[in-house]
Amino acid sequence: MRHVLLRGFAALVFLSLAATATPAWAASTFYGLTIHVSTNNIKVEDPRTKQVLSFEILPAFDQVFSADGKTTYQMKDVHDGQYVGIIYDQKALGVRHADKIYIMNNANQRIRVP
Repeated sequence: MRHVLLRGFAALVFLSLAATATPAWAASTFYGLTIHVSTNNIKVEDPRTKQVLSFEILPAFDQVFSADGKTTYQMKDVHDGQYVGIIYDQKALGVRHADKIYIMNNANQRIRVP
């Protein structure tokens, strides 16, 4: 009986760890030119494939990064026509939302926000 309880407890611990997976495991990255920027969303087009994705932005979003990834900027520093890399996931109600935005140049290298 004790052996069965121990297996059940081990299975419960494993399932609870699997259910609390970190967001980085499910995150994806999309690169492209911004075609629309507002306070609550950003729309980006991949110039090679012409695929356009829209990402929701949370009200207190402050994850726009500089070239070294250490300095954050405000969303007002992101403009139409800038090349960006967006790290996003789709966990919240199945809606794509940006976790981090990197300002980049056309060679997928991070550049400073003007």
